[in-house]
Amino acid sequence: MGHDTRPVVVISGGSRGLGQALVADFLARDYVVATFSRGPTPFIENLRQDRATAESFFWEPVDGADYECVKKFVLTVARRHGQIDVLVNNAATGADGLLTLMRPDEIHRSLAVNLEGAVHLIHACARVMLARQRGSIVSISSVNALRGHAGVSIYSAAKAALDGLTRSLARELGPQGIRVNSVAPGYFESDMVRSLTQEQRQRIVRRTPLGRLATPPDVVAVIRFLTSPEAGFITGQTLVVDGGLTC
Repeated sequence: MGHDTRPVVVISGGSRGLGQALVADFLARDYVVATFSRGPTPFIENLRQDRATAESFFWEPVDGADYECVKKFVLTVARRHGQIDVLVNNAATGADGLLTLMRPDEIHRSLAVNLEGAVHLIHACARVMLARQRGSIVSISSVNALRGHAGVSIYSAAKAALDGLTRSLARELGPQGIRVNSVAPGYFESDMVRSLTQEQRQRIVRRTPLGRLATPPDVVAVIRFLTSPEAGFITGQTLVVDGGLTC
């Protein structure tokens, strides 16, 4: 049986927030979208029940920190569709708190999801991309990887490591036609930002030259560009989308 000729994108953490916006955007552009999260949301359930997206959408419950589950998911996508053209490493978890007050299991979980999970997913997807000698990988980093902020040291370390991974993999995979970039959003409407007080949010807005928080569409537009043919000569870069916060 022949495979669908449409491009295939794998998006981690596609059940809510930025991941949800990415899933919707890629579906609207006629991609086959495969995504996973630890559990379903109404957004996921609606897509699974919608006959219009039956052939275009695939979701499974996967813990991104479990390499065997991630590998099985990627192999299922490859068998179903014969290819993976784009990977967006989006899954993340916050780990707020001063390092000296964090429990070892909190540290481990943050590194496992924010860094190890991304590495494992790239490891699995890149092997599929190598077979066709082309592909685009984008990891969602953070302005916390670029500037120090108290209370997010482990999260910042994981995101900074993702940027370093991006640069090294661009050299490793570039000769095989695979581009690797990362996007570092500023603070945008998400579960992590919703935990901030109104005073904290206003402080961020005041420090941002463009005078507002980012929105998911701000970030989605950049990922759309980086995974498009128009960005065909861009690799190994971290593109900051923060309204000037870090300038």
